[in-house]
Amino acid sequence: MSNIKKMETTVGRHRRVIMFPLPYQGHVNPMFQLANLLYSKGFSITIFHTNFNKPKTSNYPHFTFRFILDNDPHDERYANLPLQGMGAFSRIFLFNKCGADQLRHQLELELSAKDEPPVSCLITDASWHFTQSVADSLNLPRLVLRTSSLFCFLIYASIPLLDDLGYFNLSDNTATPLLDGLGYNNVPDDERLEEQVAEFPVLKVKDVIKIGFKKDNDGMGDIISNMVKQTKASSGVIWNSFKELEQLQLETIRRDIPAPCFLIPFAKHFTTASSSLLDQDRSFFPWLDQQPRNSVVYISFGSVAQVEEKHFMEMVHGLVDSKQSFLWVVRPGFVSGSTWLEPVPDGFPGERGRIVKWAPQQEVLGHEAIGAFWTHSGWNSTVESVCEGVPMICSPFWGDQPLDARYVSDAWKVGVYLENGWKREEITNAIRRVMADEEMRERSRALKQKLDASMIEGGSSYESVESLVDYISSF
Repeated sequence: MSNIKKMETTVGRHRRVIMFPLPYQGHVNPMFQLANLLYSKGFSITIFHTNFNKPKTSNYPHFTFRFILDNDPHDERYANLPLQGMGAFSRIFLFNKCGADQLRHQLELELSAKDEPPVSCLITDASWHFTQSVADSLNLPRLVLRTSSLFCFLIYASIPLLDDLGYFNLSDNTATPLLDGLGYNNVPDDERLEEQVAEFPVLKVKDVIKIGFKKDNDGMGDIISNMVKQTKASSGVIWNSFKELEQLQLETIRRDIPAPCFLIPFAKHFTTASSSLLDQDRSFFPWLDQQPRNSVVYISFGSVAQVEEKHFMEMVHGLVDSKQSFLWVVRPGFVSGSTWLEPVPDGFPGERGRIVKWAPQQEVLGHEAIGAFWTHSGWNSTVESVCEGVPMICSPFWGDQPLDARYVSDAWKVGVYLENGWKREEITNAIRRVMADEEMRERSRALKQKLDASMIEGGSSYESVESLVDYISSF
């Protein structure tokens, strides 16, 4: 926040940016990091948001908030929608289908406001694909924030091709759903699943299956295809990444998307502490401070995923058998059928570990005691781990996560992919390997050094920020 206060005294706020994040932790975090970055560069910020997963506005007195779409208490469309798990994404389907008129009305009010700076552009999450037509109707430039990797976007853009080749049909017959459609895991032993995907050789067939796409998957296919289409139609795309991490993908993206692309690793600019939708526990830091360097495994599987109790217990036993110290984020509701830690056996975690409901992840990953990150391989978590040079143990659930995990393990070689589900022996072996593999740790450090170099004047990330500021200022 000190950067914000410093810039506030030196830069006038003559232009305004309206920003509209998807109301989920993994999407809110990078949007608010971007908002803080643009504010530090002199822009006034207005945030559009749903009341669902409402942010803590008191943490952002320098922003203006407008709550839209589900702010009518008499609108029955939103009354009975799920609040937890993948069912909560039904809100996204409904907002994309029914939100255009309300968004247009609110934008018209903002554009005509006499006491506010003029609006330069609208920046929305890529999954708010309906916003492109609304912005076009108002002649308002719309930029897209894409919260997953460039590689993931290329895969999503290729779903029609992969579908035609029959990859997604295979999942109907041979894969076991991992809880409420969260993806696929524990697939039967089938040689086809271990084959490389000819069109994307870094992937295995089972990685494509785990994306979880189906033609009739409650509209998810429409969300993905429309996201790709309207991202290509946007005035620009902002990625939470950096050039040296995805050089080849960037070259392909630039051929496929006519609008400019800006790669900015947000975690190097601002933390996500203030944008957390969950209260963060800091009580473990005195314990963490006492642990030797690179001796602790940090474990977090994000804000949405759930596991069955039997799988949770495999994790517990795998951790115990590894004999490694650990800090484990177990979100309430993470274990299906449990409020929080009911399945945990007596005596666990003991002196070797700590369990918390939520943690300031970037601060934890930057702590010298952390030696490995066991993660669901969400893109934000992956980038944060790269930022701190921490090797990873990957247990992806669905969507972009299997793609990220494969890149971490097979392309960058800075982690281990637990490909066969939750098996205590494999968990133990993966933890021991990552904690002891000095070559992997050195590759993680080298990747961090590339990122750090990109941030200094003349570096790719530094230039992306400057180019984005100039581009928005040109509207």
